[in-house]
Amino acid sequence: MFEIEKATAAIDQADNLEALDALRVQFLGKNGEITLLLKTLGGMSPEERKEKGPAIQALREAVTDAIAARKAALESAALEAKLAAERLDMSLPAAPVPQGSVHPVSQVMDELAEIFADMGFAVATGPEIEDDWHNFTALNIPETHPARAMHDTFYFPDTDAEGRAMLLRTHTSPVQIRTMMSEKPPIRIIAPGRVYRSDSDATHTPMFHQVEGLVIDRGIHMGHLKWTLETFLKAFFERDDIVLRLRPSYFPFTEPSAEVDVGYAQEKGRRVVGGDGDAEGHAWMELLGSGMVNRRVIANCGLDPDEWQGFAFGVGVDRLAMLKYGMDDLRAFFDGDLRWLSHYGFSALSVPTLSGGISA
Repeated sequence: MFEIEKATAAIDQADNLEALDALRVQFLGKNGEITLLLKTLGGMSPEERKEKGPAIQALREAVTDAIAARKAALESAALEAKLAAERLDMSLPAAPVPQGSVHPVSQVMDELAEIFADMGFAVATGPEIEDDWHNFTALNIPETHPARAMHDTFYFPDTDAEGRAMLLRTHTSPVQIRTMMSEKPPIRIIAPGRVYRSDSDATHTPMFHQVEGLVIDRGIHMGHLKWTLETFLKAFFERDDIVLRLRPSYFPFTEPSAEVDVGYAQEKGRRVVGGDGDAEGHAWMELLGSGMVNRRVIANCGLDPDEWQGFAFGVGVDRLAMLKYGMDDLRAFFDGDLRWLSHYGFSALSVPTLSGGISA
C-alpha cells in the first residue's frame, strides 16, 4: 500500500531539482506507483471504484502539490544563492549601445533603386576612371566644350594604350554609353555612382553622387520622359502633389533638352518639394536635367537612330537627400562626423520598399 507520509518526506528531503524530478517519475511517471494504482480502477466494480477512486486521486493531488512546493523552494534558494554570489561593479560603463547607421546617400540610392526597379529599370555600373572618349566624345561633347577644361575635370598625367586621355568621370553618362554598346535594345537602366568635378562650396563638392537614367526603345518621346520623372518624384518624395515644369535647355548629348523644375513651398525655413509652382506661396526650383538622346550619341554606340530613340536624365543624389531630409550643407556629407550621422543616418533595418514605405 502506498504511504503518503513516506512519499512527502522523501520529497521534502530532495536537495536538488534532479533528485526531485526522479521522485516525480517514481510516483507520477508512466509506470509510477500512483499511476499503477490509477490503472487498477479499470478492473474494479463500480462500487469499489466509487470507494477507492477518490482516495487514489487524493494521493495523486497530494504528491503533485508536494512536488510543486518543493520545486518552488529549491528554485527560490538557487536564485538567492546566485544573487548573493554575484557582484555588480557600478563603476563600469553601461552596456554598449549598438552604433553605426546607414549614410543618407546610401539610403537614397537604395530608395532610387527600389522605385526604378518597380518601373522596369535595371541598375548599371561602370568604372570611375574613364577615358575622354566615353566621358566626352561619345556623348557629343566637342573638344572646345568648357567641361573638358583642366579647371573643371580631374585628368591623369598618362594616357591609355590608345593614346586617349584618362580622367575621373565627371558624370555617370559613360555608363549609358557602355550599356548601349554592350547590350541590345530595348534598354532601361539607371546609373548611380560617384562622380568628380573641380568645385567646392556649401552646395558643391569635388566628389559627389549622381544617378542617371536611360531608356532606348522604339517610338520613345518626351511624354514618356515626363511620365517617368513624375512617377519617380511622387514615389521618392511620397507626395501626390508633385508638379513639374520642363524648360527648354541645351545639353550636347540630348536634343531636345529640358531642365526640369519642381514646385515647392517654404515651410519652417526650408524648401519642401510639392505643390503647384504657380500657386500663391509656392515657387519653382530647378531639380534635374533631361532630354531625348541625341541622334549622334545613338549612332556613336553603333545603333540606328532612325530605328531607336530614347530619353535620358540626371540628378544629384546628394541634392535629393538634402531636399528630402532637410540638410543645408553638402560638405557635412563627407566630414565623417558621427554626431551628424547619428542625427541624419538611418537604421540598417530601414530598408526602403514601396509597400512598407520608401523612407520608413
